[in-house]
Amino acid sequence: MRTRSIGSRLPRTATRVALGLALLAVPATAVATTAGPAGQHAPAAHRTAPHTARAATGLDDPAKKDIAMQLVSSAENSSLDWKAQYAYIEDIGDGRGYTGGIIGFCSGTHDMLELVELYTQRKPGNVLAEYLPALRAVDGSDSHEGLDGFPEAWAKAAEDSAFQKAQNDERDRVYFNPAVKQGKADGVGVLGQFAYYDAIVMHGDGDDSTSFSGIRKRALGEAKPPSQGGDETEWLNAFLDARVWAMKQEEAHSDTSRVDTAQRVFLKDGNLDLHTPLDWKVYGDSFHID
Repeated sequence: MRTRSIGSRLPRTATRVALGLALLAVPATAVATTAGPAGQHAPAAHRTAPHTARAATGLDDPAKKDIAMQLVSSAENSSLDWKAQYAYIEDIGDGRGYTGGIIGFCSGTHDMLELVELYTQRKPGNVLAEYLPALRAVDGSDSHEGLDGFPEAWAKAAEDSAFQKAQNDERDRVYFNPAVKQGKADGVGVLGQFAYYDAIVMHGDGDDSTSFSGIRKRALGEAKPPSQGGDETEWLNAFLDARVWAMKQEEAHSDTSRVDTAQRVFLKDGNLDLHTPLDWKVYGDSFHID
């Protein structure tokens, strides 16, 4: 399976609005704000929970998972309204063909093909089914050959709850569940599991040094995870250091603010559980979750 790390991944901006977005927009539980600097945080005593309590709650807790979706969407879509992104699709010029949906499925990195295959298995004859031969042909490239009308068909499919569920399920199978599983195995809490998830979303997984596994391997050369007797904060700092290194290997990833002014902020604040409220910045935009 090809991974996302075969090409660069560019942040999408709020001005890149998906076709049919208004039909799908669901009010976010929190909205972006520029009212105050991202450095304003609740006292550490409010945020820090005992290790035993943290271990009982993972990123797969529904409330924490929604926070994770909003955090990723702030970087990927300049919006906290992640549910509005089912219809999103465009070629952002990163060498991966079309990028679409809530997690940025790409026509050039196999995951978009698998998504459409799943949707077609569950709902034969859907508006995207006719594009399966073309998606198989362009897999691994940035080609649009055979995909005339595909963005419009994608936006139409996004009105279907079955397609939305397929996006959710593939996000979980390929990205979310593996990240949470590894995080729990490493003994890290919600923040660490999110750091893993955000890394696998951007870099994918594989054997190369800039994939999620490569990033984790690099971090293991500097620190040990809690499951091996290491300190959680030291381990996460080492992991984020390795993540920044991987991002800087590609020009498209050279802005590391999704680590520097988001995940690092939470870590420095001792917020290993991602307790709200949360304030952070990504690519210069300020965000807040109550």
